[in-house]
Amino acid sequence: MIVVAGEALVDLILHPDGHLTANAGGGPFNTARTIGRLGVDVALLGRLSTDRFGGMLAAALAADGVDLRWVSATEAPTTLAVAELDAAGAASYRFHLAETSAPGLTLEETLAMLRSEPGAIHVGTLGLVVDPMASALAAGIGRTARSTLVMVDPNCRPRVIPDRDAYLARLRSVLSRADVVKVSADDLTYLAPEMTPLDAARSLLTDGVGVVLLTDGARAVTVLAGGFAFELPVPATDVVDTVGSGDAFGGAFLARWIERGLGPVDLANEAALREAVVLAIDVASATCQRPGADPPHRAELDWPPA
Repeated sequence: MIVVAGEALVDLILHPDGHLTANAGGGPFNTARTIGRLGVDVALLGRLSTDRFGGMLAAALAADGVDLRWVSATEAPTTLAVAELDAAGAASYRFHLAETSAPGLTLEETLAMLRSEPGAIHVGTLGLVVDPMASALAAGIGRTARSTLVMVDPNCRPRVIPDRDAYLARLRSVLSRADVVKVSADDLTYLAPEMTPLDAARSLLTDGVGVVLLTDGARAVTVLAGGFAFELPVPATDVVDTVGSGDAFGGAFLARWIERGLGPVDLANEAALREAVVLAIDVASATCQRPGADPPHRAELDWPPA
């Protein structure tokens, strides 16, 4: 099973014409739903409120086949994000976090999950920022079995990072155990502003990361590994908005890797990486063609058998 760790929240999406919609969201939530819709076993590790928004999030996860055994209930209200869309459909975020549901994940809950020895763990977004959740996940990742593939997607949200130096220190600790890092050019501009995104991505390999997947909007995806590197094109598409597309990319890559029975030792397999990234691009592109974070189901795709 794949375990996706981190927040589930509600995106209040402010459209260019001023109207507002409420969608289920959060980077890990979107990633878990993507994997579930692709028919691969997945669970979410996190917390959900007992309020109506929390019920909506739980129902959406269950409908997509996401296992909720590692989700804890809390009376705290659902965490909210306000996403403002520009004319091109790109989103910028402001988060409402204080005394809400997502940040309360504990180390004890994380260690209980780790005892199940999942095939892969995915962590990122607010799961690396907001305490106690971020500290719990960072400590847990450090105790993960080497046979478990660890994938990290920083998905940086500068507006909710109160202490950049502390955040970078925590991220370095998590990256020291990461096998795969999915990172955007925007992420790297924040993480290493003194470097080009490509050079910053290359530097991650020196920290022990096996593979870096560098995305840059509509530009080609760059795949960097210890012994090789290549680019794969992103097809032109009619973008409705980009909400959840990066999460869908990461989820699809991980779903394909795990359903083929591959693990950390297989990351030197260039052909397998190419196939998984091509499928991830297809899933992300399909997500961009729909409003909100609404990744496609397996049956909607030309997704080959494992």
